[in-house]
Amino acid sequence: MKTFQELGVGKSILKALDEIGFEEPTPIQEKAIPAIKSGQDVLGIAQTGTGKTAAYLIPLFMKLVKAEGNDPRAIVLVPTRELSLQVGEDIEELTSYSNIRYAAVYGGVGWTKHAALVEPGIDILVATPGRLWDLYKAGVVSFKKVKTLVIDEADRMLDMGFIHQLHQLFEVIPPKRQNLLFSATFSGKVEKMSDEFLDFPVRVEVAPSATPAEKVEQYFYNVPNYRSKLNLIHYLLRDEEKFNRVLIFCRTKENAEGVYKVIKRKTEGEVRILHSNKGQVTRINAINAFKKGEVRVLISTDVSARGIDVSRISHVINFDLPPNDEDYVHRIGRTARASYEGEAISLVNPAEIYHLERIEKLIRMEIPEKSVPEDVELVESTRRELQEQAREIDRVKRVNDPDYKGAFHEKKRRAKKNNFDFNSKSKHLRGKKKPRRR
Repeated sequence: MKTFQELGVGKSILKALDEIGFEEPTPIQEKAIPAIKSGQDVLGIAQTGTGKTAAYLIPLFMKLVKAEGNDPRAIVLVPTRELSLQVGEDIEELTSYSNIRYAAVYGGVGWTKHAALVEPGIDILVATPGRLWDLYKAGVVSFKKVKTLVIDEADRMLDMGFIHQLHQLFEVIPPKRQNLLFSATFSGKVEKMSDEFLDFPVRVEVAPSATPAEKVEQYFYNVPNYRSKLNLIHYLLRDEEKFNRVLIFCRTKENAEGVYKVIKRKTEGEVRILHSNKGQVTRINAINAFKKGEVRVLISTDVSARGIDVSRISHVINFDLPPNDEDYVHRIGRTARASYEGEAISLVNPAEIYHLERIEKLIRMEIPEKSVPEDVELVESTRRELQEQAREIDRVKRVNDPDYKGAFHEKKRRAKKNNFDFNSKSKHLRGKKKPRRR
């Protein structure tokens, strides 16, 4: 393995890396830095937690060298405000011995605040697509000096529906530029985007697409329903020494709120929650407190979790499996970062078994099952829960087999038929006139 010095990294960046504690480059950094330095377009595939942010930032700083002019010379596009802030923090750490200027902008706050950040002049602009477009339309930022465009978390960007905004931006950013695209997974959508966005790219991949980090221990519990999942989480979190910094993922805001209320009431240690309805300041404070170790349990939806770059998360718990299989890789990549070990636990109800099988196929490995501890109360499922699970199983089967009609479909057809016969009979009876009394 090469050192940062052998990769040609400058003294000011080396000094910053030494202070941060980066002794040697990660595999993605070792491969990406020379490719980006060469000026070619680069497609980087690496799972979360492998150091891919520094893999594109370090060669960017080497190209920019020092502060120059007022307009940004490099733009980094990210899908969420949390990730925008995180990349901004990484830039601040890596440029502590340089005068390179940056700003991190995102939606959810007034654009005039971000306009003030950009006005004195910047070299690197980190932005979500919508906010970057706002600033451009308002005439606050000019793209005429842009020489490098980075799209980070490309798979998530596409999942969140940003493709139209990305195309808008591509049309107004100068075409003569170096393009860098980084993604944790390489789905068909990402492949199509790379074909449109990159010109003869160098592909840099440190593991097959959708490969989880090696030091994550994965397993799942087969749990019948929502209340039983809550009981199991409560049982697990009783071990404060082992479960010392825990990130719990929920599929919806409603589930996240429900889990938060129970865990906060029954569990030791500080508990916080993140989802899109929470205010910007609340979300930033929660992430910062989690990083500092002041928060033991953080509950989040997928949208809010990007940008949580915390090196010592002991456990990631999937209260619900994600709707997008690729998000499983992103979720469990929050633990076992920066060479630390971690555990990823999934709580799987009967309807989610199909999602689990698809995830196993995606990551090319079988996730082992653990028995639910005897002390955990498994509550009997309600009729409504059983119906919802049956509907979800039907939905997944229809996705896998377009000809499959489903149990509910058949019942509905029979019900309609019976109603039709009954109504016809009723109309027939109503059609008969009673004889008049004479």
